[in-house]
Amino acid sequence: MSNPSIELLDATTERCSPLVRDPLSPGRAVEVSSVFKALSDPVRLRLFSLIASHAGGEACVCDISPAVDVSQPTVSHHLKVLKAAGLLDSERRGSWVHYRVLPETLAMLTTILAPVDDAPPAVRPSAAGAS
Repeated sequence: MSNPSIELLDATTERCSPLVRDPLSPGRAVEVSSVFKALSDPVRLRLFSLIASHAGGEACVCDISPAVDVSQPTVSHHLKVLKAAGLLDSERRGSWVHYRVLPETLAMLTTILAPVDDAPPAVRPSAAGAS
């Protein structure tokens, strides 16, 4: 018996990411969700973006702190969370810490979220079945 509130998407007209094509394993879901959780804070997302878009994908904390309207201890906390989630690595140079984006974590996010041209049909709720 088919569900009238679900329609198949045509793979030739829509692209879908691996996230909607194949379910994540429980372990992978925990791993990926910790990255999304770290990025879910607007200040952390901004800091991550500032570092990623900085020349060479690396920035001194002294360069990015003025761009966010929080105290230096709060910036340090947010950077610590991003580092713990595996998004950043750091290196102390003199009295300043330099942060860089970890390309493997960025690649993992891209792999999960990026649309794929040859994706099989995906399922989404139809407008007719929505209440």
